[in-house]
Amino acid sequence: MIKDKKSLSISIILYLAVIILNLPFPNASPLGETLAAKLNIPVRSANGLHYFGISLFVLFILSLYFLSKSLERFKTRFIVIAFLAVSFIPTYLASSIQKYFATGIYAISYNHNEARCHFEMADEKTLHGECVLPFENYSSKPVGFTIEFYDTYEDEFLTLMNVNAPYTVRLGGKESKRVKIEADIDVSKMKSHIDSGDANGVNIVIKSGGKSRKL
Repeated sequence: MIKDKKSLSISIILYLAVIILNLPFPNASPLGETLAAKLNIPVRSANGLHYFGISLFVLFILSLYFLSKSLERFKTRFIVIAFLAVSFIPTYLASSIQKYFATGIYAISYNHNEARCHFEMADEKTLHGECVLPFENYSSKPVGFTIEFYDTYEDEFLTLMNVNAPYTVRLGGKESKRVKIEADIDVSKMKSHIDSGDANGVNIVIKSGGKSRKL
């Protein structure tokens, strides 16, 4: 079935590189983007071109090319399997690392999709913000950390919640908790502000002992 072992080796190396670089751990963004940021390598151009995504796609296509070249039979079958597997393996690996190997804040899972924030004016000068953030500690030991918020293009008002930041949270071993955070924000000196609004998929940074994760 295998006609070219060298091509197969190259395919496996490239495929593993794609998996590792696309691993959503320790931050929500892929590991490759995290490493690029630490090395001051831009992952996007000024006009929004995603260098990292393009590079990852090229590596993936090359891995499929060498896979096809290495096989004598069942080429289509293995290419389809590789194509499907690459979409869920990084998430599965990240979850497994947290469940079985990670400690401290690296064992903390944050359900980004279920996180919510609601903002509403309490009076003419005060904006009240309330956020519910779901966490789970996969470690058997208690973990304490602080929370801060950061904005995205979709939700440009989340950092208003940082008025009382950092917020301290502590999870017991194997504990799941929906953390509720509230803040009264003085908007009397702001030129413009929201009167009400909701944010889903809330972006946060958790920190502990000099370590941080952007989730």
